[in-house]
Amino acid sequence: MSRNHTLPASHILRRRERASGPGAHLRHLLKTMEPSVSSLSIGDHRIPLYAAEFWTSRQRQALSIHEVSYRACFKAQLPQFFIERLTTPGDTVYDPFSGRGTTIVQAGISERHIIGNDVNPLSTILSKPRFFIPSLDDVRTRLASIAPTRRRSRRRDLSMFYHPQTESEIFSLRAYLASRKRDRSEDEIDAWIRMVATNRLSGHSRGFFSVYSLPPNQAVTPDRQILINKKLKQTPEYRDTRALIIRKSKSLLRDLSPTEISTLRTVGRRGMFLNSDARRTRAIPTESVQLTVTSPPFLDVVNYSTDNWLRCWFNEIDDREIAAGITHTRNVTEWCDVMRHVLWELFRVTRSGGWVVFEVGEVRKKSVRLEEHVIPLGISEGFECAGVLINSQVFTKTSNIWGITNNTGGTNTNRMVVFQKP
Repeated sequence: MSRNHTLPASHILRRRERASGPGAHLRHLLKTMEPSVSSLSIGDHRIPLYAAEFWTSRQRQALSIHEVSYRACFKAQLPQFFIERLTTPGDTVYDPFSGRGTTIVQAGISERHIIGNDVNPLSTILSKPRFFIPSLDDVRTRLASIAPTRRRSRRRDLSMFYHPQTESEIFSLRAYLASRKRDRSEDEIDAWIRMVATNRLSGHSRGFFSVYSLPPNQAVTPDRQILINKKLKQTPEYRDTRALIIRKSKSLLRDLSPTEISTLRTVGRRGMFLNSDARRTRAIPTESVQLTVTSPPFLDVVNYSTDNWLRCWFNEIDDREIAAGITHTRNVTEWCDVMRHVLWELFRVTRSGGWVVFEVGEVRKKSVRLEEHVIPLGISEGFECAGVLINSQVFTKTSNIWGITNNTGGTNTNRMVVFQKP
């Protein structure tokens, strides 16, 4: 489905005058960083490769507002690296696979207009409330107003995760939020509480509602949790859900200034939060986006619906419907077919001279390097490839939990394909 281009003479002339191309512009931006430079042959194209530690691998280097767990998310330093170099305040930054919203939240803090999109509605639940931050006093008052109940879930047995009293508190909070959503009275305080509670449902410390489980970016199945409980000889103990929501709220806001909170609110009012297929985003105006920074799904490495079943339950979302809507590609051919249509749509929404950064990775034990597949797709849809940035760094503890060690398996590095629209 390659684009058939007929460029006006003025475009052709500008391209000839700009003979150095987008690669030269990227080299200029990176020259002070002294990356190692090589190249990659893609058909008739020689694509420059820049390798360096472009940002730190150390944890907690970004603002605390980003500390919302979600599977397969990148650090805020990644989008910030490109936002500060390829945009100016007032430009629009977009992420078609928004996930927890790292790109758009960082863009909002940087005073850029934002568009976030993800077919999974959990993305909006986790990202939008961080643009409309209520006061902690309002959160406390709202939590105190929610009537307690002794009811527990009938459709799902959650006893392997929660103490009975904790489960009752979660169930009452779930029922309250559902009623507010049904009668369309949910406000920014409710949305914030929903976001924080969704993030605290299960995890591996006393800061979560559950007994010890895997890290919160993946919810284990009930059967798997039973095995964990047996192995560790543990039983769920009571966790005060209200106190934990306040505690996490304080943590998220601990290093945000009043100015940054106000900036996020201003940006959020004009922002777009979509739940569309990334191949069909008609709500986004043509040639409106200056920069896209995204990380598309990697083949069949991550099952987002399975990982998020508990979050879907809490938010009364049908996880089977989510699974049906999320694209799962079993091989490179299927993945390329989806990404070709995504890049077609990105070409439409990107301004002339605008940029698209695709964060891809080495998957299946380095047997597949997705940049070698996405580069010809982008070129065929009309983009110029300015280069590939390889941010190499030693993996962190969380990566090692998942059996990923540096340069041996999983997603080994941040590998970013950088396109520019002529």
